[in-house]
Amino acid sequence: MIYLELFWTFLTIGAFTFGGGYAMLPLIQEQVAARWGDTISQQAMIDFIAVSESTPGPFAINMATYVGSRMGGVFGSFCATLGVVAPSFVIILIVAKCYDKFRESRIVKGCMTGLKPAVVGLIANAVLGVLMTVFFPADITLAVFTQAEFYIFAGIFAIMLVLAFKKVHPIIIICLSAVLGIAVGYLC
Repeated sequence: MIYLELFWTFLTIGAFTFGGGYAMLPLIQEQVAARWGDTISQQAMIDFIAVSESTPGPFAINMATYVGSRMGGVFGSFCATLGVVAPSFVIILIVAKCYDKFRESRIVKGCMTGLKPAVVGLIANAVLGVLMTVFFPADITLAVFTQAEFYIFAGIFAIMLVLAFKKVHPIIIICLSAVLGIAVGYLC
């Protein structure tokens, strides 16, 4: 039954991923490709990522909602979203109850310190996976560097770097990104 499968898939993703939505992204991509790869293409996953980023709310919840919607309609969205939220909800309730008792524990501090590099690695994996799909959809060839899309995406990446390291008003970045997006639409 698709609803139970959606719930269970996103329950396991929510239970075994630390670090938020971007850390969940490689696991979401892997699970969706393994279970529903014939229905949801890699390009559709990239589109889900873009829409999940641009809609309000947590990234992982938006991804679960979109995948659930594609696979099972409104009730599929509900099942997938409930699955991805339930583990965090239960864990936060338990942590809130026990936090004062274990806050200064060396073991707890060590676990949190050890999780940081794993989260960075998961996020880097997600970024590289998306970059490879966007810049090199078929394969890495020199022909990619002759297409206008590559330079437009490089421009968007440059704007992102400016935003990350310089104090530029976000409205200016949004306007520049909109212009580049419109250019992509007309050129491609």
